[in-house]
Amino acid sequence: MANAHRTGLGPQWAATEAFWTTPTPENEAAATAHLTFEVTLYQYVAGVPAEVAARIPAESWEEDWRVMYQPGRMDTQRALIRDYGNHVARFDTIAYYLARWQPPALLLWGRHDAFFDSAEVLSWIEALPRMEAHIFDAGHFLLETHAAEAASLIVEFIRNTESRAKRGDRQS
Repeated sequence: MANAHRTGLGPQWAATEAFWTTPTPENEAAATAHLTFEVTLYQYVAGVPAEVAARIPAESWEEDWRVMYQPGRMDTQRALIRDYGNHVARFDTIAYYLARWQPPALLLWGRHDAFFDSAEVLSWIEALPRMEAHIFDAGHFLLETHAAEAASLIVEFIRNTESRAKRGDRQS
């Protein structure tokens, strides 16, 4: 699942939201201040229990930073931050779609995500009450520490969804 509710945008989004509203050079600088090696590392381990963080190889964030720091890539990151405001602006449209169609859904969430508030999980559950939800003792990149469990759940979800579709069930 991805963020699709304002509840997922905690106080850490204030500078970014200010940039979307008033795209001045000063607001852009504040909204993109996190584009550093230190924050690249932080997004992997922030708030994650030490025993979980120890399972994440340093090569993960080092490679992220190496690629991100290539010529022109910071401009791409800034453009993504700017454009994410367009996604947030569509939250009402997404809410309407979810309420109308109630699609089968699987939520896999890291309880220690430093970027999206855990209130987002509750918003998803309210939007899709029959959704299958799993909260992991993980951070923003839960696949770094829980890939096998997540893959198993994804495969099972797809099989169950296909089975229901063959039987003509919308969702059970």
